[in-house]
Amino acid sequence: MAVIATGEGFRRGVRSALPLTLGLLPFGLVVGVLAQGKGLTLLEAVLMSGLVFAGTAQILALESWQDAAPVLSAVVAALAVNLRFALMGPSLAPWLDALSGWRRWLSVGTIVDHAWALSLAEMRAGRQDALFYLGAALALWAAWLVTTAAGHVMGTVVALPPGHPLFFAAPACLIALLVPLWRGVGPDILPWSVAAAVALGVTPILPTPALAVVIGAVAGAAAGAWRDTRARGARR
Repeated sequence: MAVIATGEGFRRGVRSALPLTLGLLPFGLVVGVLAQGKGLTLLEAVLMSGLVFAGTAQILALESWQDAAPVLSAVVAALAVNLRFALMGPSLAPWLDALSGWRRWLSVGTIVDHAWALSLAEMRAGRQDALFYLGAALALWAAWLVTTAAGHVMGTVVALPPGHPLFFAAPACLIALLVPLWRGVGPDILPWSVAAAVALGVTPILPTPALAVVIGAVAGAAAGAWRDTRARGARR
């Protein structure tokens, strides 16, 4: 089926992302609270979320933030955890190639886990409207700004202790994203198991857990590629 780009696809993307904006609420609140606790102003916190738009990377950077901001270590940590987008981008290539101009660049600039997962499910369902992704991503981006601002305001009123359940929002959101991507034990058990085992295995020997995410993802992708190559060879 040929890839198209329509306003209806954009609107469907927005509608599909709306339930996930509720899941972003605690995640964004954590970023806002952390930003306020590290001395960022409301404007600085919102600008950070608007320009970076990567909750896990923002939390990593903020958690390592000190009076003399460790710019290099924060950049390295953010780069490590965001390298996963280098694996996500190619899977969206059929849609991105169908777009041009500002729509393509805006789509590339807003690649985020939630919209990517929704779009991958959309592709697997046989629907090929490239603007679905942009609608989902922009809806999530707008919600991210609002929740970050709300978290910053909340941080000025309530000081959350370390270990508060709200701080589990980030991993909870990422775990929830895996549910629609799971296709059953048959096709997915090998790459998923390899990714999890490698990530857990290398975590104790790495300077930051962010690197374990990248190494696990690469190992899982390699296992999936090997599985697919072997399957194609068996069919010949």
